[in-house]
Amino acid sequence: MVEVRYATAPDQVPGMTTDRLRSRFLAEELFVPGEVRLVYSHEDRMVIGGALPGEAPLDLPCPDPLRAEYFLERRELGVVNLGGPGTVTVDGAAHELGTKECLYVGRGARAVSFAGGAFYLVSTPAHTAHPTVRATLDDAEPVRLGSQEGSNDRTINKYIHAKGIRSCQLVLGVTVLEPGSMWNTMPCHTHERRTEVYLYFDLPEDHRVVHLMGRPDETRNLIVADRQAVISPPWSVHCGFGTSNYSFVWAMGGENQAYDDMEQVAIGAMR
Repeated sequence: MVEVRYATAPDQVPGMTTDRLRSRFLAEELFVPGEVRLVYSHEDRMVIGGALPGEAPLDLPCPDPLRAEYFLERRELGVVNLGGPGTVTVDGAAHELGTKECLYVGRGARAVSFAGGAFYLVSTPAHTAHPTVRATLDDAEPVRLGSQEGSNDRTINKYIHAKGIRSCQLVLGVTVLEPGSMWNTMPCHTHERRTEVYLYFDLPEDHRVVHLMGRPDETRNLIVADRQAVISPPWSVHCGFGTSNYSFVWAMGGENQAYDDMEQVAIGAMR
């Protein structure tokens, strides 16, 4: 199953109802047992999805909107396992993934399947091919930010980036908040040259994240549950506060891979 989301302009957001905001920017049902579900976004042509295998493995489909012979004909793929032990098989080679571990699959891989685990998928267009690479948290480039006093003590684990796993344009990592910390990405920012998607997980069933989006001076919010994803256009802020600590996968696609290419927003400037 694939859903297509069209791009939006900043001046469309102020008049949107809650339901309209959620239908445009929030992917609520990515993880359904026994299915691969995909969302094709016209924001930088990113595709996000979830694969939740049951007793039988699941194959990565090639949905019609891609107009391709196989999914990775002109694309690259990042996979993060959100569940227990699992396996991603790429053209006959099996890659074991534990919780929060990552697999990069380069352009040109024809057959990808999933077994066990709960796999979050992020794909961007690619004009070059790079090798398939597996990475654990020990392989990631960790950055510790925030503080307990600011309720944002967190570790940013960079997986796919210019100095890590090489890709054409995809940048991806996993941020883990410490117990007692709820804020992410505050002070916030925008980046006009990249779209970013946040997938929240490790959030207890009866807890939520209040995700802020929109122009910095005219923000809106989305109430987000476990294993739901927010698509953030380049003009939108992306930050949030949870009723519990949590983790999230951040992934970007666009004009460049410069992690620091962003426009910082002072907390006092937000509205």
